[in-house]
Amino acid sequence: MGALSHLRVLDLSRVLAGPWAGQILGDLGAEVIKVERPGTGDDTRAWGPPYLKDAAGLSTGEAAYYLAANRNKASVTIDFTHPDGQQLVRQLAERSDILLENFKVGGLEAYGLDYESLKAINPRLIYCSITGFGQTGPYAKRAGYDFMIQGLGGLMSLTGRAAGEAGEGPVKVGVAVTDILTGLYATVGVLAALAERERSGQGQYIDTALLDVQVACLANQAMNYLTTGVAPRRLGNAHPNIVPYQDFPTADGDIILTVGNDQQFRKFAKVAGCEPWADDPRFATNAARVANRATLIPAIRQVTVFRTTQEWVRALEEAGVPCGPINDLSEVFSDPQALARGLAVDMHHPLAGSLKQVASPLRLSRTPVSYRRPPPLLGEHTAAVLSETLGLGAERLAELAAAKVI
Repeated sequence: MGALSHLRVLDLSRVLAGPWAGQILGDLGAEVIKVERPGTGDDTRAWGPPYLKDAAGLSTGEAAYYLAANRNKASVTIDFTHPDGQQLVRQLAERSDILLENFKVGGLEAYGLDYESLKAINPRLIYCSITGFGQTGPYAKRAGYDFMIQGLGGLMSLTGRAAGEAGEGPVKVGVAVTDILTGLYATVGVLAALAERERSGQGQYIDTALLDVQVACLANQAMNYLTTGVAPRRLGNAHPNIVPYQDFPTADGDIILTVGNDQQFRKFAKVAGCEPWADDPRFATNAARVANRATLIPAIRQVTVFRTTQEWVRALEEAGVPCGPINDLSEVFSDPQALARGLAVDMHHPLAGSLKQVASPLRLSRTPVSYRRPPPLLGEHTAAVLSETLGLGAERLAELAAAKVI
């Protein structure tokens, strides 16, 4: 059933941050109705290749990007620029507990789908708006995208090779992490609002912004600046506060060392055959190692190249020193721990055929919370949802379809 199986979510969002929040709520058991544009749907349905392959091994129109953020949802198509479409969304909102949207500030007000309008017909509604910059401030009306926010919000000033190194310069994170984190914060806000509704009986408006989330998630790096007034610089894979805590070359690749305390460093020095390092006043404490990283890091690099990555991993794990390889995604999903935790699941998808019909069925990353159903198709549930939820008959559905409202 799931912890939220008694709740209905109306998801008007598209692309990633909003859909990610809706997906989590669906994973936790909520009924999620995703409203998409007739004919095209969510923008990410076309963000390919790659696309889902059908039973014959041919690419469909279902992009992998869309599938990453829209499982456990019933997709319906409604054109709410049309008055009849607006009425359908209002009726769904009246029967929902949570609404998610990521339109520009004021974008839904023209259709009577803003918070104040819907609150009037459903005072218990929890209405979560996700924008680039929030509902207030000089940037409020600007569009916001993850890459831009990674730059404007400071993350890219910390990510990339250090000045003076080959390939120096800012680099974005390889996943749209600001969107993902915003989806998570939006979910937390929704759950908090649900807890408050249990006491007050009233819904709430939640204002979530990508920039706010990005700045909040600068964490220790933000505090490094706020306590000193000195902006942190890019260090590549190194850590500003811990040494050694970065990648090192091996005989056949690379290894990541994450030495978090002085006892772990002593163990590492012993495995490396460099026991005097542990008592050297330049390296004996973390603060000393940070101050003398320019001396210590090259010395470690000279040692690590004489063993393979797996030889280092085996020896260091046995000694209790945190470390690991740098895996590509094929190695990630075949890793014994990933397999044991079921981090990928095979599911049926209507376009892919049944699991028995295809050699390589639709495989999805498992959510860390729960997993229930496969993702739906564009418009697959429109008639069923509007019939079951709003009580619309076949004749009315046909009229709406003829008018291209659904």
